[in-house]
Amino acid sequence: MKMENRSIISEFLLLGLPIEPDQQNLFYALFLAMYLTTVLGNLLIIVLIYLDSHLHTPMYLFLSNLSFSDLCFSSVTIPKLLHNMQSQVPSIPYAGCLTQMYFFLLFADLESFLLVAMAYDRYVAICLPLHYTTIMSPKLCLSLVVLSWVLTTFISLSHTLLMAQLSFCADNVIPHFFCDMSALLKLACSDIQINEMMIFILGGLVIVVPFLLIFSSYARIVSSILKVPSARGIRKAFSTCSSHLSVVSLFYGTIFGLYLCPSANNSTVKETVMAVMYTVVTPMLNPFIYSLRNQDIKGA
Repeated sequence: MKMENRSIISEFLLLGLPIEPDQQNLFYALFLAMYLTTVLGNLLIIVLIYLDSHLHTPMYLFLSNLSFSDLCFSSVTIPKLLHNMQSQVPSIPYAGCLTQMYFFLLFADLESFLLVAMAYDRYVAICLPLHYTTIMSPKLCLSLVVLSWVLTTFISLSHTLLMAQLSFCADNVIPHFFCDMSALLKLACSDIQINEMMIFILGGLVIVVPFLLIFSSYARIVSSILKVPSARGIRKAFSTCSSHLSVVSLFYGTIFGLYLCPSANNSTVKETVMAVMYTVVTPMLNPFIYSLRNQDIKGA
């Protein structure tokens, strides 16, 4: 009887963005332009780092992986959003929804860990400059990148496998433009306590711990600068860290704004707008931040 009261969901309907019908074409053109800018900008940085031998350093190894992550992160959601904006039935198959959720979590989490590696690189470059080449050896840098990929693969796979164990009722409408994990959990018929517990535990590992590590790195950098105050030293430290700090502020600012400042009114609209910020806007802006504020990239 319990199984009979549940219907097997073969697909989900994505409500998409809260856009008026007469503005649909305008926003379609806008998101298409932003996506193409994201792809071209991040591809340009990857190619420049690969071709220019002066950029074969730890910082740019991390940056190339970050650009690849941003490129894939946008590609997980935006092409489907653009397709659904032109479709009469904005649906996504069940398997496709879980696949989208897996890759969304993979590349979002990967960016968080890569930002930690980049913060550590900046800390060593400024606070321990004489030991930089010894500490940031090719072996350590490669290990940090591989560890980031392994951890994010494990975390995203864990969430996806747990989601696949849930049963879904007749309601298959997702009030979002992609298969967001929290939106899917609201549609589930079965017990989601394990899923929520894993979100709490792994969410702390992915968001809170990296943020604290980045904050700790920059606290040490500031402390090191204050010990030997000079206008030249401060300018050099700022030029070294400004790009990374801008990206960190964009990434964690949107996440904390979404999850730590919930609003009772129009929460669905707010979640959608904030999701657009970190899935569309942030990956598009990152190449501009690193190219406009970085003399090495400009030279390349």
